Amino acid sequence: MADHTGIREQRSQPSGAAGKSAAQAKLTFPMKSAPGAHIALPPLPYAEDALAPVVSRETIGYHYGKHHKAYVDKLNQLIEGTPYAEMPLEQIIRDSAKDPSRSALFNNAAQSWNHWFYWLSLNPAGGGKPGGALARRIAQDFGDFESFANALKEAAIGQFGSGWAWVVQDKGKLKVTKTSNADTPIAHGLTPLLALDVWEHAYYVDYRSRRPDYVAAVIERLLDWEFAERNMAA
Repeated sequence: MADHTGIREQRSQPSGAAGKSAAQAKLTFPMKSAPGAHIALPPLPYAEDALAPVVSRETIGYHYGKHHKAYVDKLNQLIEGTPYAEMPLEQIIRDSAKDPSRSALFNNAAQSWNHWFYWLSLNPAGGGKPGGALARRIAQDFGDFESFANALKEAAIGQFGSGWAWVVQDKGKLKVTKTSNADTPIAHGLTPLLALDVWEHAYYVDYRSRRPDYVAAVIERLLDWEFAERNMAA
């Protein structure tokens, strides 16, 4: 499985820069400056209003500036003075996922990672249909793009309560899956290609209880297929 703490390529321009393809810059989860240093909140790869009208500036302000930040801040509190402070984020997730007594650590570590991956799964210039190797793999594993998109919509809409919908690679096969709460594919040996956040804070300001409308709009207008293809190839 690919190591997403040093994930291949990222739109790493600072918040406020115009959205660009993930192919144009190096992707890394913000690494700690030294062992034991705090895990940083990654900058958004686009301006806070860049995803509007699908996702508003107000939603991004709350979702990124409060929710995502809170997970990172709490994670740093939990790991301070422990062996986890020496670990990269993915290792914290994998190790704590095996230990029920570390559920708070897992939840905050996984949500820190999940949100980072979600921001990178979206692109102001995204949407439409994928091409190239990803399109061929979708045709191979789902029959056609419409069947794939419907499967992703059903996973996201059908997730009971808070959680995530994912496009993943599992032993060379593309799959759509969903996870509850903070759970994440990297805790289960899967390689994520794209993430879709279906916690209410991801859409309630803009859509109220209309999760299906949010899901359809993100899939049709914001998903970054180039980012997914690079994750598939890693």
